[in-house]
Amino acid sequence: MIPPTDPSTWKSFLDNYPDAHILQTAAWGTLKSQFGWSADYIRGDGGGCQILFRSFTLGVKLAYVPKGPVGSKLSALLPSLLAVSRSQHAFALKIEPDAWEQDPIETALADQGFLRSPQLVQPRRTILVDLQGPEEDILSRMKQKTRYNIRLAARKGVVVQSSQDLAGFADMMRITADRDSFGAHSARYYQTAYDLFHHNGSCELLIASYEGQPLAALMVFRRGARAWYMYGASNDAHRNLMPTYLLQWEAMRWAKRNGCNEYDLWGVPDEDEATLEAEFSTRHDGLWGVYRFKRGFGGKLVRSSGAWDFPIQPALYRLYRTALRIRER
Repeated sequence: MIPPTDPSTWKSFLDNYPDAHILQTAAWGTLKSQFGWSADYIRGDGGGCQILFRSFTLGVKLAYVPKGPVGSKLSALLPSLLAVSRSQHAFALKIEPDAWEQDPIETALADQGFLRSPQLVQPRRTILVDLQGPEEDILSRMKQKTRYNIRLAARKGVVVQSSQDLAGFADMMRITADRDSFGAHSARYYQTAYDLFHHNGSCELLIASYEGQPLAALMVFRRGARAWYMYGASNDAHRNLMPTYLLQWEAMRWAKRNGCNEYDLWGVPDEDEATLEAEFSTRHDGLWGVYRFKRGFGGKLVRSSGAWDFPIQPALYRLYRTALRIRER
């Protein structure tokens, strides 16, 4: 077994993997550790991973590897992954690889006894915007209406600026969550995320305003050549000025200035492109409204490898699967 390491050593280890996903960083583990999870780190020859643990009743836990492992030697890491998971009394080990559908890691996971999981932590399907080339080329790949809305917002006086008003952002997130029926984090969560990532330039809070009134805001994260739009909000004021379009464009420009060549719009309905295009104009449930907005930015629709579970305690894992099915009814 490879013994767990500490966050500082893990951070140094990740310096050798500049394109590892931001959810594998020690800062992300620190964030989640303040909100109901705990984190361990394993590193070995050719790879490693951050493992998060979430407690349930009676002391049992779920072990979770978000967008990992880092490196390619899953088979060499798995005995240590399972040993650490068992030491934490985990009933299952869940891995969501940093890989797209039909990646060879799917075969490797299946060969090691992992099962496809019905429960995802991160959205499976997303849209990736290519940031390579001049800004005019990026704009040219967008839908005409999206380009028009970006320019309309700027022409009408919408201004996008960096901000440190996390309390205002959290208030706007609550408005958006109530309007669109999704869950929002606490103000402390957004502040903690900002504090952990902003100090080294890997996160920015951008706010779109009109005549000094905030209209929309987002938090964008970056690592290596990739950027991710994770949290976004808007209120109901001056929506005719299209502030969210200019806001996304400025987030993409921020990412590009910081060396990113890819912008992940982070989550759309898990349907194939033909279904999405056929139904987005009439569907409003779930992420359908989100897709209607995000499709205009000219990105590529992609699907991840999804979630894979290794049942460590088979009886408890069966109860977990049963509970998921009951909840989905």
